[in-house]
Amino acid sequence: MIYARALGDTLGHALESDPRVVLLGEDILDPYGGAFKVTRGLSTSYPGRVRATPISEAAIAGVSAGLALAGFRPIAEIMFGDFLTLCFDQIANHIAKYGAMYDGAATCPVVIRTPSGGGRGYSPTHSQSLEKHFLGIPHLRVVAGSLWHDPVTLFEDFLTDDRPVLHIEHKLLYPLHVATNGHANLATGGPNGSSGFPPTVSLRLVAREDCSLTVVAYGYQAELARRVLERVAIEEELFAELLVPAQLSPVDWAPLERSVSVTGRLLTVEESTGGWSWGTEIAAQLGSRLFGRLRRAPSVLASVPDVIPSAPDREAQMLVAEGQIEHAVREVSE
Repeated sequence: MIYARALGDTLGHALESDPRVVLLGEDILDPYGGAFKVTRGLSTSYPGRVRATPISEAAIAGVSAGLALAGFRPIAEIMFGDFLTLCFDQIANHIAKYGAMYDGAATCPVVIRTPSGGGRGYSPTHSQSLEKHFLGIPHLRVVAGSLWHDPVTLFEDFLTDDRPVLHIEHKLLYPLHVATNGHANLATGGPNGSSGFPPTVSLRLVAREDCSLTVVAYGYQAELARRVLERVAIEEELFAELLVPAQLSPVDWAPLERSVSVTGRLLTVEESTGGWSWGTEIAAQLGSRLFGRLRRAPSVLASVPDVIPSAPDREAQMLVAEGQIEHAVREVSE
């Protein structure tokens, strides 16, 4: 099943299993079913609980907050991740704060899901990966979908938790087939992590002790990293462990520390622009936690910090691609 359909089925499962769930977003009704067709068929099956909204991201976030405070479980779609900037105030100053402001007497369990990332020539304002600007906001969970995390399991977790969630979905994942059954070419070492966190998936062909480095990546970049690591493993017997966390913030440090303490080398990969990012925080924290046990300084791979062009060839020069990942893997493993 492709990822977009798996997400759609997940939302259908949520609507069926929990009468408090409502979906909101722009153009999500049939026959259109959203810009990336994730919600296709849901408004027909659940009329009244799948609601089209005006073109106002601030209103979508604000109405979702009100519904959550009233006892509903809203799942809101922001059509493009770039437009999260238009509801940043609602998320950072309202949705994420209500639980603490009222000492748990009120909760605001809003789930906001949004397509993110470039690679489709959608221009400077429809191709960004802005999730790094939401990391570290207290009481807000930032989660990135991947081909190895079952969306049904993730959303069941969201709907039983009173913390709000920002769910990032890279556009280039939508047509790819999910690999939650373990068919990932790289052998799946199995989900692992700490209680209270979605699992961090481990992908490797050999035992961790035989891996030259740990690569940590999420979303579509995890799939790019998997392709590279499979290739260098087969062609050159250069082995690495790929860790794919679902939750970006707060971070589950335990599986990352376990891997890097053995391999001694760390490479993080993300599509957000370089500097002040998820990767730099992972590198800084693990460099401090494992000080003296690393064989070399952690390395961070991210996109060029500039405006994303519309021209496909120029866009490709800015975003993280397999070539850059392969070069970084070779450099870190030396």
